[in-house]
Amino acid sequence: MKKHLVLISLLVALALLAGCTQSANKADSQEKDPSQEINAPNDDTEQVDATTDSAGTTVVDNKVIKIGILQLMAHESLDSACTGFLDRLAETGYRDGENISVIMQNAFGEQANLKSMAEKLLRECDLVLAITTPAAQTVVGLSPSIPVLFTAVTDPIDAGLVETLEQPGREVTGTSDQAPVDRQIDLLLSLKEMSHIGLIYNAAEPNSVLQAAEAEAQIEKAGKKVVAVTVASTNDVQQAMTTLVTKVDGIYIPTDNTMASTAAASGMIAQEAGIPIVAGSIDQTAVGGTATIGISYYDLGRQTADQALKILTGEKKASEIAVGFADNLELFVNQEYAVAIGIDPDSITIP
Repeated sequence: MKKHLVLISLLVALALLAGCTQSANKADSQEKDPSQEINAPNDDTEQVDATTDSAGTTVVDNKVIKIGILQLMAHESLDSACTGFLDRLAETGYRDGENISVIMQNAFGEQANLKSMAEKLLRECDLVLAITTPAAQTVVGLSPSIPVLFTAVTDPIDAGLVETLEQPGREVTGTSDQAPVDRQIDLLLSLKEMSHIGLIYNAAEPNSVLQAAEAEAQIEKAGKKVVAVTVASTNDVQQAMTTLVTKVDGIYIPTDNTMASTAAASGMIAQEAGIPIVAGSIDQTAVGGTATIGISYYDLGRQTADQALKILTGEKKASEIAVGFADNLELFVNQEYAVAIGIDPDSITIP
């Protein structure tokens, strides 16, 4: 009888011990962070399952490529460059919200905000695209440790972004929006008889100063007089244009960010005065110009994305990629504007 009682006591004790052990294991399991289990790196096993981060972005191999975009301001040309860049990435499988996360920063013309925005992007991203010369100069001036691309920059050497066009010399490269100023001036002069040609631009934009100097030389070479006007901000444009159209027979506007952001208003003033405008880009001309031989900023953005793809796939480093220029130049005619000032659109051809 005593033996049976001892045996029963032992069995009860073992049962209690097993129950406590299972409860402890269950409690430990509940205390663990499930996300840590999913995202924990595994050195022995290749992880191929996709998961999502807190923002709902698809994560492959626990890696979302973060691409930062710093844009000086919003206007047709710069927006087109940005769209072209993202569209090209998407076509090749790099889609925002899936395997890349795009962080946009736009200073809306306030250059004082560029530095803090650039610092944020360099802190959080794997690659940064800077759109415009001031944006690119700000990013590069912070000595980035990640690859940097630029676009809508006229002279990257003069801007201090690269050492040479063929060999940038650091992990910075991109595409230039250098316009064929000489051919654009020839086009302007072919539209009608002119003696006085107007130039209008923001003298604080290095790219504009460079193009204006080239345009002035070309105009004077053709034996015409130059009437140059500069603006400091978009607030100056209306008054400057209103005065300029009373003194000239035609106007040339370089790829200037201030003027591009007010292209529609500038175009309306000149159109009402019967003055033709040749602008530096197709995007700007489509909004407020007569015609141009120019680049497409959308296509330029796509070219920049091709450079990014070489970096993202490990094919090349940024320092090994030459600065690119627009692949295609085309004659663009704003037919509505031409008709409004009495010029037959079909008569406008490449000189």
